[in-house]
Amino acid sequence: MRYYTPLRYPGGKGKLAPFIRQVFVDNDLCDGIYVEPYAGGAGIALELVMMGYAKEVWLNDVDPAIHAFWHSALNDTQSLIEMVQNVPLTIDEWQKQREIYMSPGRKKRLTLAFATLFLNRTNRSGILGGGVIGGLDQTGKWLIDARFNRDGLCERLQRIEDHKHHIQLTNLDAEDFIKATKFPKRSLVYLDPPYFKKAQRLYRNHYAEADHARIAQLVQQKLKTHWVVSYDDAPEIAKLYKERRKIRYALSYSAQTKRSGGELMFFSDGLDYPKTNNPALFNRRV
Repeated sequence: MRYYTPLRYPGGKGKLAPFIRQVFVDNDLCDGIYVEPYAGGAGIALELVMMGYAKEVWLNDVDPAIHAFWHSALNDTQSLIEMVQNVPLTIDEWQKQREIYMSPGRKKRLTLAFATLFLNRTNRSGILGGGVIGGLDQTGKWLIDARFNRDGLCERLQRIEDHKHHIQLTNLDAEDFIKATKFPKRSLVYLDPPYFKKAQRLYRNHYAEADHARIAQLVQQKLKTHWVVSYDDAPEIAKLYKERRKIRYALSYSAQTKRSGGELMFFSDGLDYPKTNNPALFNRRV
């Protein structure tokens, strides 16, 4: 599997990229616009634009740290690459970068961008506010450098710079972004809001139940283009989208288990999508 984004992200939605590619094909959206109001790691977006499915991708994220990373990845790529190549992978450095992330203040955007990338690659599960891989005493099976592949990260950053003219970036609240944006007819909006459960542990900008309800209403009543919404499997979310077609699936799947559920995906009326029980396993050639 080829990785396109430098960021690891809770939920790992990059596994859904082959499924979304097929949605593009089946709905005659190729060479159209792909939009993520909650960009996060943007793994699907980068794959679509780098493989030539989407003419442009529009990324938006309200989190100042995530936005800082993407802004620097697009506009100050070589500086980020140099920092990746030279940063020491030590607990002292982790403490320094964590302090930058936790108290960004008036620090330069590039400084915050790198702190975001550093913590994402050195923390357990990529959770920015989480603990370092291997613990502070570095006695675990995996240590701080386990997910910090310098050459691989530099290659991904370089590919982002190579495609930057096909990537638009904004820093709005997702609701404001949807309201303010005029989406072309040939576009797909993929919304991956913060999880309903355990969101406070995973994201700095998490939602209350009323926020989820307001987004659901906005998407279903005001969004006039094709859309897909994914969530963790919660009855409260299923109720908000009860009139929409859906797939219930397991994002983390093992052939040795019979586990199902875990995730929900909802579709706008009229959108064709592959009939599969698990879009995370979909890998049809197109």
